[in-house]
Amino acid sequence: MSGYGHEGEERTFAPLPPARGGAFTRTWWGHTWLKALEDTALDGQQLKAGRRHARAGAVGAVSVRPGRITAVVKDRDGSAYRSDVLVREFSEEEWERLLDLAVDSAGHIAALLDREMPPHLVEDAAAAGLDLLPGIGDLDPECGCEAWDHCPHTAALCYQVARLLDEDPFVLLLMRGRGERTLLDQLQARSASRAARDGGGPDDAPDGHLSEGVGGMPGVSAAEAYAAEFLLPPLPAPPAAPDAPGRSPSLDTEAEPGPGVDPAALEFLASDAAARARRMLVDVLAAGGSTSAAPPGSPSVSASRPGAVLTVAQDAVRLAAHSPVPWIAARLASGAGRTRGEMDLATRAWRFGGAAALAVLEEEWVPDTEALARAGARLAESWQDDEPPVLRRAGARWTVVGAEAQLRLGEDGRWWPYLKSGARWSPAGPPHRDPATALATALAAGTA
Repeated sequence: MSGYGHEGEERTFAPLPPARGGAFTRTWWGHTWLKALEDTALDGQQLKAGRRHARAGAVGAVSVRPGRITAVVKDRDGSAYRSDVLVREFSEEEWERLLDLAVDSAGHIAALLDREMPPHLVEDAAAAGLDLLPGIGDLDPECGCEAWDHCPHTAALCYQVARLLDEDPFVLLLMRGRGERTLLDQLQARSASRAARDGGGPDDAPDGHLSEGVGGMPGVSAAEAYAAEFLLPPLPAPPAAPDAPGRSPSLDTEAEPGPGVDPAALEFLASDAAARARRMLVDVLAAGGSTSAAPPGSPSVSASRPGAVLTVAQDAVRLAAHSPVPWIAARLASGAGRTRGEMDLATRAWRFGGAAALAVLEEEWVPDTEALARAGARLAESWQDDEPPVLRRAGARWTVVGAEAQLRLGEDGRWWPYLKSGARWSPAGPPHRDPATALATALAAGTA
């Protein structure tokens, strides 16, 4: 990888080797460039073709200068094309705003003067109306293959830039119009000018105080820095929860998956994780931002919710209950040691009440004398104005004599409706505090 040319405003990067298998990039900057590129692409097929070219090592040396990146890209048949991508440069006014933003933030200027690109610079710049990463219309392709829009060659060049950003994120600022050396010189000059204008400087610091900042720049006294801690602005309001979970990333790549890796299963798990993360955020926001409103696994928290701790067997049922794809349910049943029929019953119970409903289906508990007394009083109260059904009890299960219906008492005092289906008892609905309502639900399900 070469250094600067043309007074630091152009850099040339040697060709990179093929990127066989694994992630295409390895740093935050590389990942973020790719996301911006893929989110703003108008033709996903050309991007996929370009990614294959870049993975195969078809991109030659890359020249980066303000407003333009250039490389020769080869096709599989050996044909070579000069490809250019024009990048919108920042105007002088935009650079002034970016420099002011960097100098205003102690964290940003300290990192930049230490030749590091802080990721938060992207967010802060966006808040100031400056998009460091490409948006729609920011990347204008020109290729020797004479395609009118992005072709596999210019797309491959854009993908290769992600790998260059892995090595040096300052490449992004060079494309926008400033090389690293120019940028650092301007930052130092601006910071020194501001310190002098504010009456500070290295010679003004009293004994026992900090007299120099990062890179030899003027700093502030230790007392002032400590006092500034108590002048911080209040935290911003919590963000609104997204309307829907994020989409699972596509794992449809040309690379062969490793042994035992199923891309379709990974996509399903990623979608499930996104859905659970959103539900957790909604719960936290509804609780006023507190994460301690109800600890995971407490009786007030349904175990079907994302904060609860589940066993592997329970989580297999949860995943199957939320998957409309038959092969996923079948695979989960096999992994959990259940037959398909057992998994169907388990997922039906889960949809009515999560892990609590699953426990009522599969586990038996024997109520003690006190619990039986409460249950008897509740049954008598429910039918005090009507003819009560004839019930036969076994443990915590009351079966209706002469009907294919059953009430099961949960350890939390709720009654679960069940209906006989063939030789098995099947959940018929959600639980109720009133046993008469639960029984009515079961009987209604039997006539549906």
